[in-house]
Amino acid sequence: MKNIVILGSTGSIGTQTLDIVRINNDLNVSAIAAGSNIKALQEQIEEFSPKLVCVWNEEKANELRELVKEKDVKVVSGMDGLIECSTMDEADIVVTAIVGMIGIRPTVEAIKAKKDIALANKETLVTAGHIIMPLAKENGVSILPVDSEHSAIFQCLNGENKKEVSKVILTASGGPFRGRKLDDLKEIQVEDALKHPNWEMGRKITIDSSTMVNKGLEVIEAKWLFDVDFDDVQVVVQPQSVIHSMVEFEDGGVMAQLGTPDMRLPIQYALYYPERRTLPGKRLDFYELGQITFEKPDMETFRGLKLAYEAGRTGGSMPTVYNAANERAVALFLDRKIKYLEIIEIIEFAMSKHTLIANPSVEQILQTEQETYDLIDKHWIAE
Repeated sequence: MKNIVILGSTGSIGTQTLDIVRINNDLNVSAIAAGSNIKALQEQIEEFSPKLVCVWNEEKANELRELVKEKDVKVVSGMDGLIECSTMDEADIVVTAIVGMIGIRPTVEAIKAKKDIALANKETLVTAGHIIMPLAKENGVSILPVDSEHSAIFQCLNGENKKEVSKVILTASGGPFRGRKLDDLKEIQVEDALKHPNWEMGRKITIDSSTMVNKGLEVIEAKWLFDVDFDDVQVVVQPQSVIHSMVEFEDGGVMAQLGTPDMRLPIQYALYYPERRTLPGKRLDFYELGQITFEKPDMETFRGLKLAYEAGRTGGSMPTVYNAANERAVALFLDRKIKYLEIIEIIEFAMSKHTLIANPSVEQILQTEQETYDLIDKHWIAE
């Protein structure tokens, strides 16, 4: 029996992780954590009987305590609660599917407690890769990627000599606005940006996919996960979302991982690595597929991807600014307070105003995040 902790259990990755638990009879959910959705948490407690549950909001945590007072479960809250979940003694692996930079500290503490990490929280490596990867190596902890693209690369590298990698190739669907130019995007509404052609994801990541910022974050993640230079991370638009990513080796050989767009596959692969388990669902039918096409990404229209390379190459605290500015901008767009194209303008503005910290600590990363939010609120929203 493998004991798992799910940080972000009510979100897209969290709920699909619970699907994997339902499919397999040797996974036990020891702890779950979410922001404020106590109705979903109550249902998960009923079904999976975790010993420990964290609600980020203390008021909501009190509500949940009352709702489950007859159950043998401890309800905690806030950052201390997340860390208590991520470091609990019986846990074997922690699924970090919580959205945002609040995922960094629980991940750091889980690694120190020698828990393997099924990583679905982009911000952890984007902003703190220079801290996370050495710490994982020091503690003998596996960082197992849950993103479909990074999982694909991880699978392609299984059994291979990583020193013989020439480059990693991240595929992108292109999102709902593939092929459009800047003039076509001026009047984009929230509803338009939330219509992803292939994947079912949370609202924030769906917007990120439409701007290609999501791919930019994945480029920075790939640098840390696979120890490659930014010049050796290539993005290719593959609209069918069938090739999830590829690896080119020094001899020119290219390995690719293909499959239907189903996030349960990378989740299950991370939970059981190196074993592969049967997974119910639709299989890839090449006769039905007919063809797979490729395009070069348009980095002028989708400048968020270009900015990610700039932030990554600059390094230090700049990826934190890129990530934090995007988080704030997407939230403002979803609240209909800014226009779609302003998302990227805000990221560029924040990066241009930042004073770089070469090797930031976790505290400095979180401080940079807050400073970026404050800068945007003061100089952008106020205008």
